[in-house]
Amino acid sequence: MSAGLTFEHVVKKYGTTRVLDDVHFETKPSELVVLVGPSGCGKSTLMRLVAGLETIDEGRIVFNDRELNQVPPHERGVGMVFQSYALYPHMTVAQNLGFPLRVRKVDPSEVAREVARVADMLSLGPLLERLPKALSGGQRQRVAIGRCLVRKPEIYCFDEPLSNLDAALRSEIRVELKALQRELGKTALYVTHDQTEAMTMADRIVVLFKGVVQQVGSPRDLYERPQNQFVARFIGSPAMTCIRGRIEGGLFSAGALQFGLPAGYADGDVVLGVRPEHVALVEPGEAGATEAVVRAIEPVGENGYAHVEINGLRTVDETKRGSGSIVASIGGARAFALRTGERVGVRCSVEALSLFDGQSGARLEAVTSTR
Repeated sequence: MSAGLTFEHVVKKYGTTRVLDDVHFETKPSELVVLVGPSGCGKSTLMRLVAGLETIDEGRIVFNDRELNQVPPHERGVGMVFQSYALYPHMTVAQNLGFPLRVRKVDPSEVAREVARVADMLSLGPLLERLPKALSGGQRQRVAIGRCLVRKPEIYCFDEPLSNLDAALRSEIRVELKALQRELGKTALYVTHDQTEAMTMADRIVVLFKGVVQQVGSPRDLYERPQNQFVARFIGSPAMTCIRGRIEGGLFSAGALQFGLPAGYADGDVVLGVRPEHVALVEPGEAGATEAVVRAIEPVGENGYAHVEINGLRTVDETKRGSGSIVASIGGARAFALRTGERVGVRCSVEALSLFDGQSGARLEAVTSTR
């Protein structure tokens, strides 16, 4: 059973710029932790610190009760797959796959078995005698992944390893990577910009923004209970709609959109967060519904999305008052039937909403009286 990684107040600076600022969390043994965030947030830098490719400025990284700060990269037991392939151009696919084992003087018969196993898993069998120059970009990336897998390291670090693969192969290898990580029981860090990869592969997700950890939790935690506006808008596709509004006397108001809230929320300016599946489109004029106009429709097969305008609504992305749009999830048949400009009614599922402070953006929780 693999141990977990602990990041203790880790800081990484380039000059006066803090690329990572007081990063503090720990992974559980054998879990796959996905690092997400916008470009430049520090995801890859954090991974490179684990591998020893960058030096840490403050804090500690600990694995299995062993501080890694001063341990040479080759002694850390870290296997890393980069976005770039970094294959040896003069070696065949089989030789590239087996190289990490050969340098450790593993018995040639075992090297052959491991190469065959990984090649079969990654559909590389027919390509074993080819040189990298004879491979497509996706094939080269699979070889790079395979070269890491044959090592069976203690810690796996994947830096967007599937970015050069087509959609079908990406889905297939995503399942294989997750299954392999489960089978080996090793700690793994995985960087991706792909929402589907993050939500389907992760045991837990770490959200970074400007080098600061915003939230750590399971995919469900982050999706259903984002701790601030950034996480709310970053996790999920389509993103959560965040609407500027105000609470007065238990009533939330944002332009024409008004409804009562559960008890316990103080009056003041807030931001309301709502997922598409918690917005229902009903007949216009239906009791309790807010009138809206269909602005755009996205049919995506079995399901679809409708962007509907509500008078006076203002989202966090809008700087001017006027009509703002909210996204609703709808069935595929209805997505094809709806028309732009059609009038509809909108109802929000109050129990599933998120509320954030209008100034700090932090999540608000209802205060329950103990009297």
